[in-house]
Amino acid sequence: MKPSDGRIWEIDALRGFLILCVILSHSLFYLSNVLGRFALPPVVAFVMQYGGLLFVLLSGLSATLGSRAPRRGLMVLAGGMLLTLGSFAGVLLGWLGEDMIIRFGVLHLLGVAMLLYPLLKKLPNPVLLALGLGVIALGYWLELENVLVSSRFLFPLGLRYPGFSSGDYFPLAPHLGWFSLGIVLGRSLYSEKKTRLPGVNPETPVLRLLCWCGRNSLYIFILHLPLVGLIMMLL
Repeated sequence: MKPSDGRIWEIDALRGFLILCVILSHSLFYLSNVLGRFALPPVVAFVMQYGGLLFVLLSGLSATLGSRAPRRGLMVLAGGMLLTLGSFAGVLLGWLGEDMIIRFGVLHLLGVAMLLYPLLKKLPNPVLLALGLGVIALGYWLELENVLVSSRFLFPLGLRYPGFSSGDYFPLAPHLGWFSLGIVLGRSLYSEKKTRLPGVNPETPVLRLLCWCGRNSLYIFILHLPLVGLIMMLL
């Protein structure tokens, strides 16, 4: 199955599965704050730890399949800014602590990465692979060494200032590296831009649901945060 817009069903399905897991993990996390701490199921703990990273990889992979990465990047970045404004509003209304303000979350990161894709796609795979691994190593080194700077405007790069906090934080280092590896993965696995699972019927109800969620993951991600938070407040 190769839709005319460059979409491949298993990528949409995987993205849809991840967004549903994110909703579940956020719901259980909020619920643990309401009812008291309890051990999260292993799959939920895994998604909370690595789900964002998988989204970044998939985003890099998906960028190789379409032709509108910059336009999509502007939409995703706008979604990130909407969440930033919403988190600021939550603080002003007394619903959230200041540490929950989303200053540079996963949507900000993905938006910027997609805007940079026209430059990244010009690099051959070996160079892009080396660049990605280098950015990943730099980002984790900055985190492990707890490198802090005086400037209050470099946090999107991974350079935090003392007292910095963000309700969701995906700096360019290391995550632009994972996006770059996703590009290499897309070029390698989907060079022909067609499904790798031709024997699977994507029209089954479960796969259709997952694909729909994957195609609308941006809107689902933006809407689920206030909805889950509101439900937990009511509880």
